[in-house]
Amino acid sequence: MSVFTPVDRSQLEAFLAAFELGSLIDFRGIEGGSENSNFFVDCTGGSFVLTLVERGPADELEFFVALLECLHQANLPVPYAIADRHGQTLHRLENRPALMQPRLTGRHVQAPEPQHCAAVGRMLAQLHQVTSTCGLERSSDRGMQWMADEAERYRQGALPMESELLDDAFEALRRVRQLEPGLPRAVLHADLFRDNVMFEGHRLTGIIDFYNAASGPTLYDVAICANDWCLDAEHRLDPLRTSALLEAYAGERPFTAEEAACWPAMLRVAALRFWLSRSLAAQAHADQPGVLVKDPMHFMQILQAHRHVSVRLPRAA
Repeated sequence: MSVFTPVDRSQLEAFLAAFELGSLIDFRGIEGGSENSNFFVDCTGGSFVLTLVERGPADELEFFVALLECLHQANLPVPYAIADRHGQTLHRLENRPALMQPRLTGRHVQAPEPQHCAAVGRMLAQLHQVTSTCGLERSSDRGMQWMADEAERYRQGALPMESELLDDAFEALRRVRQLEPGLPRAVLHADLFRDNVMFEGHRLTGIIDFYNAASGPTLYDVAICANDWCLDAEHRLDPLRTSALLEAYAGERPFTAEEAACWPAMLRVAALRFWLSRSLAAQAHADQPGVLVKDPMHFMQILQAHRHVSVRLPRAA
């Protein structure tokens, strides 16, 4: 269970008193997260999610609230922040920034089929359509420069095979930064893994966990998705699922020729980002009970497999 900051019942009841959500029935920590503390909260007025934000500057939370409200107003299935009796959406609990949000229906898909991948691609394109014109901007604290700096630090203690992969990743990063000014941009989810999407059957019912959202090239978001939703047992792109995701995305937002040229390098950059961030998390929380530590070597293997990319972008303009 990934709960960095525990909350007891009396604390939660006092916190909920500011809302019109009814009386507390039950609550429990949510398994699977790796950065924030999350709880399912059942009240007489419905089911909700409480998030205690553990990472990042608190003054940026207004951006996330505004982003989720923008997506909610566009009828996308996202967990917008619930206001209390005084209209306030940002709160504090246990000295952490705290948000109450509606609990979305559905469940996570662990073995995605092409239909799931198509739904994710379509929804991601719609999200980019909204955020490309919403007027919001945010720089990522784990962007391209962060990757370059962290990769250089990682190299100092790397094994020979890791150093070789980092050399390849540096070249991919150089190419992406060279082509980035010509790529379409929007506010990205930047963490659209299987554990951040909800389904009922093949129908996508929710997108959650926007706390890595930041401005950037939309292709980066697509690459992050493909690196989780579309891989086979050897960490390569599965042609059927990858094509389903890419075709559905392109049906809403056609890819450009510049994006097609950048695609193989962007897949490697997306793998590098999570190799580095998971390595840092593993170092920070290795001996901390109750915290999910995800294997960073998974993304090292993806980076290695992406030296040869066989699935290209469809209908590049």
